[in-house]
Amino acid sequence: MTTPLLSLTWTDHVTGRQGHLVIDRLVRGVSSGGLRMREGCTLEEVAGLARGMTMKEALHYNPDGRYIPLGGAKGGVDCDPQDPRAYGILVRYLRAVRPYIETMWTTGEDLGLSQDIVDRAAAEAGLVSSIQAVYRLLDDERTARRRLADAFGVEVDGIGLDELVGGCGVAESVLVALDRAGVRYAGTRVSVQGLGTMGGATARFLARAGLKIVAVADIKGTVANPDGLDVEALLAARDSYGTIDRTALRPQDLELPGDAWLSVDAEVLVPAAVSYAVDTANQAQIIARWIVEAANMPVLADAEELLARRGITVLPDVVVNSGTNAWWWWTLFGDIEADADEAFAHTRRSMRALVDQMLTRAEADGTTPRAAAHAIVADRLPVIAEHFGWYR
Repeated sequence: MTTPLLSLTWTDHVTGRQGHLVIDRLVRGVSSGGLRMREGCTLEEVAGLARGMTMKEALHYNPDGRYIPLGGAKGGVDCDPQDPRAYGILVRYLRAVRPYIETMWTTGEDLGLSQDIVDRAAAEAGLVSSIQAVYRLLDDERTARRRLADAFGVEVDGIGLDELVGGCGVAESVLVALDRAGVRYAGTRVSVQGLGTMGGATARFLARAGLKIVAVADIKGTVANPDGLDVEALLAARDSYGTIDRTALRPQDLELPGDAWLSVDAEVLVPAAVSYAVDTANQAQIIARWIVEAANMPVLADAEELLARRGITVLPDVVVNSGTNAWWWWTLFGDIEADADEAFAHTRRSMRALVDQMLTRAEADGTTPRAAAHAIVADRLPVIAEHFGWYR
């Protein structure tokens, strides 16, 4: 493990709350990674996420594509996003790190923050855009920015394309695992923690593929139904934080404790909410065959080792949830247009190839999918460094 290029902590002079920024690596002088806001966010957490972003960028390197990977970075603010002071803290944080956003860090929504809020706060902080550092790498900045703006304006069944592509990638990861194991989609049961942007989109794509969503957890607890939940009704009944209005539940739907999503009778678990959700204690409750990490760092390393001993496969976040980040750059650099069908097709094709490569490597090496993903990154980083420059 190498030391990040840059690591800093900022303290808000108004509230005393802290924000962090870690730039793990630069490629062509630029890094990529979202900005999260949650109570208890730490510098260590942000550093781990930044390291993961370096991996995600490298994993999507395609020498035939227009999008060239960037370095990895991440920002984090220690504050509950529902705190009345949260927006003011966000604006002041962005003002403080403005020189980095202008020159080397492209950022966007992450846990606790929507892209709309990030954009509004960035403008108030005096920034042109939260991704303006990448503009100098574009051949035709005006056309590229227009294409990305148009893509953010695309809606599918009432939900923005930008909120769906990540879940499309997670769902495709699940389907690849089922395909390789010879498991039929119809009737395969899934439990999802979190019905926000990533969890909600993942549940929708899996349900439409024929899988049965039997449990969904939010901040109020777990909603479950062994015969399958009405995913579309739940999506329509959630608020902007992914909390489900319980009055929308059907009589046969059950309300269970918050951690019940871990132990329900399901083949697939999708942690899509917070980091560190599965630890050495609660992993013993899990009976699923696969855990597919839609959230960042939801399974602790020690817990993953115990799960592996029990024959439970963890598909790692650095691969599984990388679709959103890649979609931004595929669109901006011109690999795809502002079109939902093209975006979903490209995401499915890319994610299927990447997940299949990872699982094939894991089988060949006799190791875990996470170790295989790290090995693939290790193969690609020297190539990226040789062709595009690499700054530690």
